[in-house]
Amino acid sequence: MEELRKLEQLQRTFTFMQSRSFVSSSSIDSNRFLANLILLLLQPCGELNLDNKCNLLSEYIPKISVTFLEEASQWVSLETDERDSQENYVELNNPPDKTDCRSLQINHKDVAMVGLEAMERANSTLEDFCRSYFMFHGIDITSPQVIFKYFPVLSFTESFIYQLDGLNEKILYIPMEGVTTPEKELEKEKFQGWAMNVFEKDPFRPLLNVLKCRGLLTERIREEFKSGEVYWALERKLCSALMCKMEISIEDVMRAIHLKSFDYRVLNLLLYQLRGEEGQ
Repeated sequence: MEELRKLEQLQRTFTFMQSRSFVSSSSIDSNRFLANLILLLLQPCGELNLDNKCNLLSEYIPKISVTFLEEASQWVSLETDERDSQENYVELNNPPDKTDCRSLQINHKDVAMVGLEAMERANSTLEDFCRSYFMFHGIDITSPQVIFKYFPVLSFTESFIYQLDGLNEKILYIPMEGVTTPEKELEKEKFQGWAMNVFEKDPFRPLLNVLKCRGLLTERIREEFKSGEVYWALERKLCSALMCKMEISIEDVMRAIHLKSFDYRVLNLLLYQLRGEEGQ
């Protein structure tokens, strides 16, 4: 989800640049660089306002040369090489059932499980959902007793979704540096194969079983989960194209943007079910 959000911001920036004739004719990469620079300047940075940032650029851009950047690259790599090597080793040597996302390997037993990392990642979405949607259900957001009446099911569902989302991202971003031996390459390929198998064999089935047992599963909720599967497939397709510097389909981008909020729709429908009302 995070990667697609960034892609959406980049696309909007491209559109803005075109409307202001602020585009480079040299290459797509040049325009992408300019778009990322604009997005960087728009990011909050302490007490700096846009005027301060423009002044800093005017002062320091003339001092930045190819030699300066090459030296900076060496300094940065010296700081990060050792840490990245250690992280890659841990990533590729943990067995599939040891890391948070890979706990989904239990799916073949139809047992839904979530890890702490997924629960932590889901928190911001749950908070936003409660603040944005509870009012439409007549639920007092300031009443802990009422909130926690529904929170376990909502939290478990969103955490399971985030766990799958994290796994989907890992399929694309398995570390490449430090993978020098055939054994580690094989291990990486096994993980990719296992992860893709999760998405190809009804990834939501364990969660659906839980909701069905509690009498909460409806056809509309099933359809939203199917939208989630389509969204993740589009995310993999778009991100792979970007990494390979291939042209992407605007239709795919717009469809993915439409589908990416499927989890909010699932939570909303679940809240109707939990309250014994028909989903709107």
